[in-house]
Amino acid sequence: MKQLVEFIAKSLVDNTDVVSVTEVDSGHEVVYQIRVADEDMGRIIGKQGRIAKAIRTVTKAAATKKGVKVQVEILE
Repeated sequence: MKQLVEFIAKSLVDNTDVVSVTEVDSGHEVVYQIRVADEDMGRIIGKQGRIAKAIRTVTKAAATKKGVKVQVEILE
């Protein structure tokens, strides 16, 4: 699952070296934290948050197949 989030994030940004995805397991759900370069923040969020919402939707759909609850956060 972490590889999926990382692949999507790296596909959207220019500076792929700076992209990092951290997996935090809180027991009942898994939180994926995405960090990108400041100049790529707009690309990962998108207009009115559409790209961020799409990333969350794809991740939740993949997690539902595995029976896991996930949450995706985009950090500055």
